[in-house]
This record gives sequence, structure tokens and C-alpha cells, in this order.
Amino acid sequence: MIRSFLFLLSGLLLISCGEDVVIKPAAKLRLEYSVPSYKITHLDCPFDFAMNNDARIEKKNGCNVNVHYPRMQATLYLTYQEVKDDNLNSLLADAQKLTYDHTIKANEILEQPRVDSINKVFGMFYIINGDAATQSQFYVTDSVNHFVAGSLYFESKPNFDSIYPSVVYLRDDIRRIMETISWKE
Repeated sequence: MIRSFLFLLSGLLLISCGEDVVIKPAAKLRLEYSVPSYKITHLDCPFDFAMNNDARIEKKNGCNVNVHYPRMQATLYLTYQEVKDDNLNSLLADAQKLTYDHTIKANEILEQPRVDSINKVFGMFYIINGDAATQSQFYVTDSVNHFVAGSLYFESKPNFDSIYPSVVYLRDDIRRIMETISWKE
């Protein structure tokens, strides 16, 4: 009996010997984008800006503009409003409220002011981290005649970890728009 038990045990040990199990790390999605190149848009509107050549522009009602990024399935919605009848405070409050409505899902909201007194462009760039509906918003104004607000939205359910490379790329594009916006008087 002991002999048959040892024979069975040695047989099991020989069968179970093999290669070590190697646990592979989880695969990560790697998104790479080309170095952006920009061109100045000339719209029939009171402002121009530099736009990424990979983006497509669609003019909507009045001077509202959608800047679509097909490869990333994202759109930057630009809204133009004329400053008149002392409505600047209302426009600023609306832009800030729209941003801070995302605090429910956002992990943090960072503010980066824009002050260009030479070209009369003043505004705020909002970095929204987390699974909020938008990851970036901004507004710029000359404080007298013009006000442009922008919001970035992806065409998918917000999952910040998955879209992070696209978010970083598009935040740089939005900064470029803010830095190159010029008013037509």
C-alpha cells in the first residue's frame, strides 16, 4: 500500500512539474499624436485664432464655432457673445458657473488666468480633472466688446484615465487658441 502511494505521489509530482507561471502586467492603451501644426482661422466673425491642422471647423449660428478633432472624437465648442449694456459680469458669472457645475464628478478644478494687456485678451483656463463631462473650459474677453467661451467634450462616457493622453494634447491646443485669439475692431 505504501509502495503504491509513493508511486502515485511521485507520478503526480512529475506531471505537475513544468514551466513557472509568469503573471503578465495589464496592458495599457498607448495613444500617440503627431506634433501639432497650426494655421490662423479667418472667420467672418470679430475674432481669429490659430487652430490645429488636424482639427475641422464648423461654424454654427452667428459666430459660434465647433472645432472637431475626428481622431480623438472630441469637440471644442466655442461661443461668441458681444459685450453690451454692462453684461460682462453676467457673462463671466455664467462661464464660471458652467465650469463649477462639474464639481460633482471632478476630482479638482485648477484655474490658470490669461492676461495679455497688449492684445487686450483677458480670461481664465480651467483644468478639470476627473470623470466630469468636460476636462477643459475657458473664456476670454477684451472687457469692452467681445467675449468667447469654450468647452471641450468627448463623444464617449467620461473615463479620465482612458482619455488622459487626448486630454493633455487638447489642453495644449486650447491654450494655443487662447494665446493666439485676436479681436477685429
